[in-house]
Amino acid sequence: MRYGFAIDQRTCIGCHACTVACKTEHDIPVGQFRTWVKYVEKGEFPSTTRDMAVLRCNHCTDAPCVKGCPTEALFIRPDGIVDFDNELCIGCKMCMQACPYDAIYIDENTHTAAKCNFCAHRIDQGLEPACVQVCPTESIWMGDIDDPTSGISKFLSIEPVNVRTPEQGTRPNVYYVGADQATLDPLAAPVDDTYIWAQPDPLRLKTAAELPGDPMSMARTTLNTAHPHPWGWKVWTYLWTKSISAGALALGALLVLFTADRSSLVTIAAPAISAAFLVITAVLLIWDLKQPKRFLFLLDPRKFQRRSWLAIGGIFLGLGAGVAGLWLLAGVIDAFGWGDWSSAITVLAWPAVPAAVMVAGYTAFLFGQAEGRDLWQSPVLFWHLQAQAVMVGGGVMLIASLLLTDSEQTQRWLAWAVAIGVVAHLLITAVEFGGKHSTRNAQVAAHAITHGRYRTQFWWGSIALAFVGGAVALAVALGAPVVLGIIAGLLVQPALLAHERVFVMAGQDPPLS
Repeated sequence: MRYGFAIDQRTCIGCHACTVACKTEHDIPVGQFRTWVKYVEKGEFPSTTRDMAVLRCNHCTDAPCVKGCPTEALFIRPDGIVDFDNELCIGCKMCMQACPYDAIYIDENTHTAAKCNFCAHRIDQGLEPACVQVCPTESIWMGDIDDPTSGISKFLSIEPVNVRTPEQGTRPNVYYVGADQATLDPLAAPVDDTYIWAQPDPLRLKTAAELPGDPMSMARTTLNTAHPHPWGWKVWTYLWTKSISAGALALGALLVLFTADRSSLVTIAAPAISAAFLVITAVLLIWDLKQPKRFLFLLDPRKFQRRSWLAIGGIFLGLGAGVAGLWLLAGVIDAFGWGDWSSAITVLAWPAVPAAVMVAGYTAFLFGQAEGRDLWQSPVLFWHLQAQAVMVGGGVMLIASLLLTDSEQTQRWLAWAVAIGVVAHLLITAVEFGGKHSTRNAQVAAHAITHGRYRTQFWWGSIALAFVGGAVALAVALGAPVVLGIIAGLLVQPALLAHERVFVMAGQDPPLS
């Protein structure tokens, strides 16, 4: 059994009865929508045409929002309906990033995710969804697509249909009959300077000039809903703090394993830096939740979603914190002369390396589950995160080394690490943004970074600052005064912050509806 919708845009009159019925049925706040009507106009006055499309959750057979949800708040019912339980939602917004259709929003009343749920409560009572019941032209069909005797199945068998963004592979169960492609393709019709009854939201206005559009048809969106960025400064700052933590942990462990330095830099400072920035990382992540009091759901095995990399990432952060904490404890005990714990530090250094690798790298898999953001589906992102961790974690360690160790060899070793991290960062950045992208969505986002409204911050922040910091670090590694390591360590920090900001924000810019 697989419930789905078929929307006949040939008979739809754009009356918004479906939208109003949905908002009434589910008590949806003003300005938010589970189903809405998009208008696209073509041509030049007076020879213009208007096409419409009713947009909503696609109740995908392979729903990425379900896989990404860390608490199983989103789930697929046996009848194929993708439903949600707002009592389990922590408001992480991962489902919003995973959905390629802009179908999910954070409800202003409940502060949890919400979307079209096929009026599941009505289905369970043998009733039709509210939108189907009120449509005056019977343009919205619903039923069991797998049942060849159902009305919707017969309808779909005789009519040519389209679905939205089929290249995403989600197998959507909302089918469109007679819909103009410009209404279904979110990149085909940029917004004009105004809608017919309202002002477009700021994000659509900012990104309109960067969308390819169609100069022949002059297609333009004249009515749509607002979809602001789900993730903001807390997320791109978390990427920076997490990189420092992972880099300090990994480099400190390598110093323990492969050098003779047993100064407080490696016995105390390295795990202390790692632990401190992991705490900051945790604060940022919890702060970004719309239901921060529910973050403990991630520790409850009854609510834990084992396929979600957001949930799995919490485990890796915990493991990293555990290793860093034990290492720091051993270092403090050893420093105060309460016992010889140097061997314990050596033992802890071995698991510290893989723990640091996963603390840095799990975000690549998390972003991989954000299937609505094509720029983030980079095959080199895992390795880029490792390079960034070495770059900024090494930078902090290099600054600390000038105060906490007399070993010039250690200081120049850390300078080499920063220089190598910067080179790797710049090379992988060139691959990520300079190469050919597999989708137009990713192309639009990458172009916005390198040539669009993010270009100044990208070239002068992510690239120039990193280059100068790496050059100074290389000079120190080759014999320049080690005090210059302070400059290198400081420069790479804003460089990575600039990079993470443009990467996170531009990835969310291309519209999905």
